[in-house]
Amino acid sequence: MLMVPVRQLGEAERGAVERILELDPFAAAQVAERVAANGLSWWRADGRVLGYGSRNHIESLCWLGGQLTPVCTSQPAIAAFADALGAEERGCSSIVGRADGVLGLWERLSARWGPARDVRPNQPLLATGMVPEVKPDPDVHPVRAGEIERLFPAAVAMYTEEVGVSPLAEDGGRAYRQRVAELVRARRAYARFVDGKVIFKAELAVVTRRTAQIQGVWVDPAWRGRGIGAAAMAAVVRDALARVAPTVSLYVNDYNTPARRVYERCGFRSVGTFATVLF
Repeated sequence: MLMVPVRQLGEAERGAVERILELDPFAAAQVAERVAANGLSWWRADGRVLGYGSRNHIESLCWLGGQLTPVCTSQPAIAAFADALGAEERGCSSIVGRADGVLGLWERLSARWGPARDVRPNQPLLATGMVPEVKPDPDVHPVRAGEIERLFPAAVAMYTEEVGVSPLAEDGGRAYRQRVAELVRARRAYARFVDGKVIFKAELAVVTRRTAQIQGVWVDPAWRGRGIGAAAMAAVVRDALARVAPTVSLYVNDYNTPARRVYERCGFRSVGTFATVLF
């Protein structure tokens, strides 16, 4: 049987791709959302899905778009993906996914794609399907269309603090503003306002039929240490479970002890480890 270790997958392989994505619904959520929305036809997708394995048995995947995400990668698959990707110039701004796949790829690609701006090798991946016991903050709500302009500065502050660069740098923030507006229209952005200013925000950045992945969690620095995070997160988790998906998931930097305590109080438990390489 002829082996084609790495190749771009198309719509004909969609069933096989979806079966692999189902094997890891939390770590593969972002890829699953994009495949569900755009399919695998090259003219529709905002990235490519590469597969490792024979024509009749795809074993592992890599999503390659604005970010690179390995899914269900064995060591032979990591080596094969790295060989294929190393022949190209880097076009992604990050490598994100389960730590073994991300760090395995980076070990092989760093000489070609480096240096990285930051490597975060240990990011707990957490999930819950239970309503938190913490009393929710009644003032946290899905952001309304008329509140976008008040939300946007907080979203920029969160992104800059977390990623290390401003989302306004490349195009004046037009693409980022559009993304924030899309989340608001979909009722996937949450905030608490005090005197017209955002003091807490979070969004369901990724939604699949299996999970809603929370990203962009941020508390105004002036409000940190006051204990508002757990109640605010409890409100987000309750609404997401009731309205959006059967589970809620997220990943967090291992050194962010206050956030990890909040997530533990809200019932999140470990389902693995992520890693991120930022360029």
